[in-house]
Amino acid sequence: MREDICEKTLDFLEIIRRLRAPDGCPWDREQTHASLKSYVIEEAYELVEAVDSGDDGRIKEELGDVLLQIVLHCQIASERRAFGFGDVLDTISRKMIYRHPHVFGKTSVSSAKEVEANWSKLKRAEKKTDSVLDGIPKVLPGLLAAHRTSERASKVGFDWPDVSSIFDKLDEELSEVREAYRRGDTRQILEELGDLLFVIVNLIRRLGGNAEEVMRRATEKFSKRFREMEKALAKEGRTMDELGIEEMDGIWETIKRAERVS
Repeated sequence: MREDICEKTLDFLEIIRRLRAPDGCPWDREQTHASLKSYVIEEAYELVEAVDSGDDGRIKEELGDVLLQIVLHCQIASERRAFGFGDVLDTISRKMIYRHPHVFGKTSVSSAKEVEANWSKLKRAEKKTDSVLDGIPKVLPGLLAAHRTSERASKVGFDWPDVSSIFDKLDEELSEVREAYRRGDTRQILEELGDLLFVIVNLIRRLGGNAEEVMRRATEKFSKRFREMEKALAKEGRTMDELGIEEMDGIWETIKRAERVS
């Protein structure tokens, strides 16, 4: 099994090397680390979508696409004699061993939470960071960045003592949004809405969720119901533009009730 994996890995590395060769694929030859950034992000999201589908075939295919991006970056780096695929494997292997002393060393842990705390401690020592917030990618989607930031802060004790206190903070922030709206200060309204959203992210985190995932599912639910509205109207030969908001709300509630029944 191990020899088979090694052989397939070498074959794939050779395929990518061949694509990047002077007589290879013009598109692949033109790619750089910078030009591939958007593809890495896109492939990662497609993998998430495949995981949500529960389709092993799709997951396998999307994992391959993510691996393609990794190997392309490694090939580009090797061409400028920076590092290669083997160096990446060596680096991540060393990292996993170092950050799992309870598996590869003599450290004892009693829970997943303790493992996580130890991981964070080792990571800070390894990277010699100035802040526990260092290392959070600036390009993360807003909700995910908020989740990771508050999560990091909570690991050093900077967090609400309980969920009820977060609800109290939500009430406070909502009042501030209303007050800014009453004054008609658009800049202040948006700032207060940001504070409100950040507290909501924290509430979701404390309840064991991830705001990015929660928002994505809520959007998918809205999209599904909206499309059902369009289909229902199409059967009657009508479109959304012909309806008033009250009739739209009526159809929307009918679709929601139908979901509960099914």
